[in-house]
Amino acid sequence: MTTSRRNFIRSVSAITAGAGLSPIIPSSLSAFPKLPSPADTIRIGAIGINGMGWSDLKAVLKNPGVECVALCDVDKNVLDKRAAELAAKGIKVKTYADYRKLLEDKSIDAVVIGTPDHWHCLMMVEACQAGKDVYVEKPIGNSIAECRSMVAAQERYNRVVQVGQWQRSQKHFRDAIEFVHSGKLGKIGLVKVWGYFNYGTPLVNLPDSAAPAGVDYNMWLGPAPKRAFNANRFHGKFRWYWDYAGGIMTDWGVHLLDYALLGMKAGAPKSVMAAGGMVLNAGVDAPDTMSTIFEFNDFNIQWEHAIGFGAGIYNREHGIAFMGGNGTLILDRKGWEVVPQGQKMEAVAFQKSSDNGLDLHAQNFIEVIRSRKLEDLRAPIRAGSDVAIVSQMGNIAYRTGKKLDWNEKKGKFDDAGANKLIDIAYQNGYKMPV
Repeated sequence: MTTSRRNFIRSVSAITAGAGLSPIIPSSLSAFPKLPSPADTIRIGAIGINGMGWSDLKAVLKNPGVECVALCDVDKNVLDKRAAELAAKGIKVKTYADYRKLLEDKSIDAVVIGTPDHWHCLMMVEACQAGKDVYVEKPIGNSIAECRSMVAAQERYNRVVQVGQWQRSQKHFRDAIEFVHSGKLGKIGLVKVWGYFNYGTPLVNLPDSAAPAGVDYNMWLGPAPKRAFNANRFHGKFRWYWDYAGGIMTDWGVHLLDYALLGMKAGAPKSVMAAGGMVLNAGVDAPDTMSTIFEFNDFNIQWEHAIGFGAGIYNREHGIAFMGGNGTLILDRKGWEVVPQGQKMEAVAFQKSSDNGLDLHAQNFIEVIRSRKLEDLRAPIRAGSDVAIVSQMGNIAYRTGKKLDWNEKKGKFDDAGANKLIDIAYQNGYKMPV
């Protein structure tokens, strides 16, 4: 039998009592709700609005009865630009450089967190403490310990916390997983998961410099180690450094490995090993090319990523392939299909994606804020924690260069060096919430 998701949650969560499975995706994909009365207006503040945080906010604001009242960013250039964009639409907002000032505003009901990964834990926990509901970008944390802390905080303060794994709100992903669960593919022994991305121009070594005018660089660093400013570590490029993120493994991995785990009804692997390196990038931490094997009792999940090579497996840039004895189901953001093994089953023609996952995900967040039915969330904090921890396990295997066995009951590896990487040391006077 494979390790159950219930047992996995018990081993990696700070609070274990009553742990259970989160639903894959609720069956309801209803239309947007009717416009509520003015008294029901949900007031939103957004923290980190340069990239995905801005996309998240725009999706949230498509819902009736939702109003943006505050923006926060450590880059005044970004902050002024976004405030002007909203002002052009007749939306006037307060602006902050310090997220803590935004959280002090008792009129704000919910926050969107779109900062670099190393800030997610502190901001989400403090938002819950302040009585706010939260939409937090993936991956939820930059370490296994942070993931545990974030789950515990949501449970303690009983807030609505939606993780930005918006594929969970797309119908074609749900349909594909239902087909996998039907058993028609036969025994599945291997799930391939991959991402072959151009990811922009490969990085070359750059000299340190002064931070750009208008950037509060000390606040941007926050709990990360104190370092001189370098453009390679800033906007859009921070993901390549362990101080702030986990590379492609935690960027795309939490989206794609999520569905591999859901399809196999799996939790923690019993072992993990990884190898990779820097093929095109220079001076970064996270590998731009990497292969990882997550071993379970009766199947494996194999992850691969690389940059600069264009098309990947099955001529798809990214995807998940459930390889069964009767056929293989291939799934990506564009749709899914089934390729039979000989004459053992009928082919399934390409089923094209037909909806906007981000909009539906934001809609689900707002609906649950109104209903307070936390079980209706499509990507609750536990779901985000499950896959973020598995992704972190892959990175830890790469960083140690060892095959690591995972002790489910203890929530630890069999290696002292690997266990040191479960936690992350906060710097500059910040303390990780426990």
